[in-house]
Amino acid sequence: MLQKDALKILKAGRNVYLTGAAGAGKTYVINQYIKYLREHKINVSVTASTGIAATHIGGMTIHSWSGVGIKNDLTDWDIDAMEQKQYLVKRITGASVLIIDEVSMLSPDMLDMVNQVCKALRRNQKPFGGLQIVLSGDFFQLPPIVPGTQSGQERFADSSRAWREADIRTCYITEQYRQQNDPITEILNDIRDGTITSKSMKLLESRVHAELEYKNIDPIRLYTHNINVDGRNQEELDKLGGASEVYEMTGKGNKRIIETLKKGVLAPEILELKKGAKVMFVKNNFEAGYVNGTLGMVTDFEFGKPVVKTSDGDEIVVNVEEWMVEDGGKKIASVNQLPLRLAWAITVHKSQGMSLDAAEIDLSKAFAPGQGYVALSRLRTLDGLVLLEKIDQSSLQMHPYIVELDKWLRKDSYKWERVIARFSDEELQKMYDEHIARCGGITDKKEIERYKIHIKDKEEKIPTIEKTRRLLEKADTLEDIATQRGLKLATIIGHLEQLKNSGVEMDLERFNTLPEKDFDVIVRTFQEVGSESLTPAFRKLKGIYSYDELKLVRLFVE
Repeated sequence: MLQKDALKILKAGRNVYLTGAAGAGKTYVINQYIKYLREHKINVSVTASTGIAATHIGGMTIHSWSGVGIKNDLTDWDIDAMEQKQYLVKRITGASVLIIDEVSMLSPDMLDMVNQVCKALRRNQKPFGGLQIVLSGDFFQLPPIVPGTQSGQERFADSSRAWREADIRTCYITEQYRQQNDPITEILNDIRDGTITSKSMKLLESRVHAELEYKNIDPIRLYTHNINVDGRNQEELDKLGGASEVYEMTGKGNKRIIETLKKGVLAPEILELKKGAKVMFVKNNFEAGYVNGTLGMVTDFEFGKPVVKTSDGDEIVVNVEEWMVEDGGKKIASVNQLPLRLAWAITVHKSQGMSLDAAEIDLSKAFAPGQGYVALSRLRTLDGLVLLEKIDQSSLQMHPYIVELDKWLRKDSYKWERVIARFSDEELQKMYDEHIARCGGITDKKEIERYKIHIKDKEEKIPTIEKTRRLLEKADTLEDIATQRGLKLATIIGHLEQLKNSGVEMDLERFNTLPEKDFDVIVRTFQEVGSESLTPAFRKLKGIYSYDELKLVRLFVE
C-alpha cells in the first residue's frame, strides 16, 4: 500500500494498524494525519509505547496518557480512582483520535487496559470509548518485555481483546526511504519473508571483518548480550590513562517504583568515566544541546562534572538529570544520574529506533527471534556494516508467529487497498466530512482556511528573544523572567547578551544583584585572562562563582 492510500483510510475515520519495513515512512504518514486533524480542529492524542519513541513523534507514553502507569492490571478500585482525577478525565474525554506508535513493543494486557480506561472514563462501551484508534509499528522489531515470559512464548498486541474489538484495517506501507536502492533492502526483505536467499547470505558474508569506506566515522558496536557490551566498554575505558570519576545513581520516593525506574532508564546505576571516554546521552535536553542518542567524548572534568564534546563539535558541561514517575501531577518516585552511558558498544535492544551510518555488529550469540533483523535494519547502507563474526541463518530467524502474521497483514492490507480504490473522490470526501463531523471538527472550507491561518500564526511565534525583551520592563529579577518563560536563568542571560550585541537599548542595572565586591572580582578576572570566555575565568576562580554569575557580569562589561 502507498502512503497516500493509507492516509485515505485514516481520513475516512477507520481504526488502522499502520505498518511496514523500517524506513517505509510510517512516521511521515502519522505526522501528515496529525497535521490534517489539527487543521480541521480535531483533538488528537499522540502517544507511543516507550519514552524514546514518544520523543520521535512529539507525544507522551501511552502509560502516562492513559493513567495506567506501571500497573499490570486494573481493578474496579483503580478505575474509580482514575475517574476522580479531573486532569485524566479531561485528557481522555477531550480526545477524538488516539495514536499509539511502536505498538509492537506494547503487551496485549497493556492495550486491553487502555481500552478499559477509555471505555470507563468516556462512559462509552464502544472500542476505546469511541475514539478512532491508530496503531503504528512493525512486529519484526523485538517483542515486548513481559516478566516471566520465556523466549518463543511471547504474546503480541494483536492477541489482545482490544485489537479484536476495534475492527482494525491494516495499512502495510511498501515504499522505502531509509535504504533506497541499497542491497541491504533486499536482505531485510528476505528476512521478513522468512527465507534467506544464497545471494543475501553471500552479501552478508562479504561484510565479515570488512573495512569501512567511511574513514571519518567511528562505528558503534552492537552486541546481543549486556555482558559483551559491558565488557567492551570497560575494556576501552581501561585503555585510557588518567583517573576515573565515578557517579552513582540516587533515588527518592516509593522504593518499588525506584527499582523499576533504575531498570527502565538507559543511564547506568554506576557510571565510571575518564577523559577520552566515548559516551552517548540518554535523555532529551534540547536547551542544554543534546538529545537521546547524541554521541560524544569526555574531554575534561570541571569540579566533578564531565565536559563532553559532541559529534557536532559542541562542548557541554553535563549536569545530573532526573527521571520521575508522577501520579496526578505529584511526584511519587525519582532517580538522579548523569544522562550518559559509555558508548563504544550498546545492545541490539537499545539500538531500536536509531539510524546508523556505520556499525560493527556481533550476531554470533543471537538468542531471540528478530535480533538480527533489528540490528541490520539500523543501517542506512550495506557499506556501513561490519560483521565481527560469521553468521548463519539461525542468527537471522524471526519469530515464526510473526512471519505468519506478516503474511496475513499483507493480505489484509491488499484487501483494504482494493476497497479504497473503488470509491470516487466525491465519495471519499463525504466519508472524510462525516468523520470530521463525528469528531466535532470543522468542514466549511472558509472556516478551515481561517483556522489554518490561526495555526500558522501560532506556529510563527514571537521570537523567543523578543519574548524575553518584552518581560524586562515588568519583571523585578531575571529569575522572575526565567520562571515566567519556563527557561533556565542561563538561557535568559544569553538572550540579553544577544539583544545587547544587536544594539537593543535596555535598562539592565536593576538586574545586577551581585555584591559590588564580587562583581569587581569577576571583572578583574576577565581582564586577567584576557578574554570574556567563561571557561578560563571559571577555572581561574576555582568554581567560586557559577557560570550564571559570570554570564551576568559579562553583560555589564564593555
